[in-house]
Amino acid sequence: MSTQDPLWKLRHALAGVGLALLLSVLLAAFAGAALGDLVGDSYGTRVALYAGLLVHVLTGAVVLFVRVAQHETAPVSFARVARWLASLWLWPLLWLAGRSRT
Repeated sequence: MSTQDPLWKLRHALAGVGLALLLSVLLAAFAGAALGDLVGDSYGTRVALYAGLLVHVLTGAVVLFVRVAQHETAPVSFARVARWLASLWLWPLLWLAGRSRT
């Protein structure tokens, strides 16, 4: 693989965000079902909550990948995937913290 290939340079970030996104889809399904049962116990409510959580996580994946992918050079590990996973769910807080520093 050529070291000039941009995707090769981003391979650690792509793998990390991909694994974290896969786990986030599963977490969103469980959270949507649990929250749906608490709120209204209807299928439509669960689907709407799941869709909202998916939009939140996918937006976080895009925002974080654009902001930090070029700096991600460490190999993929459980700790790094866990950090990406937490970041995908908490991205608005990270985004606001980054904006207040600049």
